[in-house]
Amino acid sequence: MLRIENLSKVYQVGTFGSKKLHAVNHVTFDVPKGEVVSLIGESGSGKSTIGRMILGLIQRTAGTICVDGVDVSTLIKNSPKEYYRKVQGVFQDPFSSYNPIFKADRVFSCLRDEFFPGMSGSEWRERLIASVQAVGMSPDCCLDHYPHQLSGGQLQRLLIARALLLDIEYLVADEVISMLDASTRIDVLNLLADLKSRGLSILFITHDLSLGYYISTKSVILYKGYAVEQGSTEKIYTNPLHPYTKMLMACVPRLDKKWDELDTQLAASQSASLGGCAYYGRCPVGDKSLGRDRFKPPVVEVEPDHLVSCYRLMN
Repeated sequence: MLRIENLSKVYQVGTFGSKKLHAVNHVTFDVPKGEVVSLIGESGSGKSTIGRMILGLIQRTAGTICVDGVDVSTLIKNSPKEYYRKVQGVFQDPFSSYNPIFKADRVFSCLRDEFFPGMSGSEWRERLIASVQAVGMSPDCCLDHYPHQLSGGQLQRLLIARALLLDIEYLVADEVISMLDASTRIDVLNLLADLKSRGLSILFITHDLSLGYYISTKSVILYKGYAVEQGSTEKIYTNPLHPYTKMLMACVPRLDKKWDELDTQLAASQSASLGGCAYYGRCPVGDKSLGRDRFKPPVVEVEPDHLVSCYRLMN
């Protein structure tokens, strides 16, 4: 299990680092084996920051990240190769992962030099072909091509195949389909669902509510680095309880409803002054008496596998 507990990231910003930016604030959740957990939030909510901390690309300020009960920082420090055999990431822009002057399959040869230096050529070729076929592609149609000869969806699939070469257990998928067209998106989503059925655990980072609902069994809703609501995807989507989650759901375009009421709520929330509650600035139902002398509402389990952080649910 991948366990994130009280995870925080603080950046020093402003002149001479005189101010602090809390990108992630005491976030706790699990990614069980063989499940897809969606990390959902608007831009700046801390989604990608959490993904990068899991991958060891940036240092955390506080909290713990554990894989199968062992702290990630210890794993990366003592045996980084072993850690990255278990945990890999695929990011938003597939084109940035390739050098345009080399053929696309160079990303595999670099992996071979680092992780499989003693493997024979024939054995490596068999392993490579099996990995590419596992993501629904024909090796003959992609391995001897330059990046500009392949589509974004094909390049993204190759990056997933690269991760699968290591027999990973956890995949951090950070906005992996946001730059792809609609027809390609569903193929990549179905690929992730298929990998999940084979036992791969996936942290699916997205700002798209519909994608999170389609693929994940559990969801975590982020706002300004805080986890405002988390639990079963079905329960969160059918019965959102945090005001911010409700507002997100209301922002999904609908043909049977007008936007007038939502526009009024958004205008009121954006013009509100910040109160003690961490979510007050975007809360459509908040008032100045809520959380004036407090900061973050405690997490309440409103029902099994459904956690919400809201003062209104404490009574």
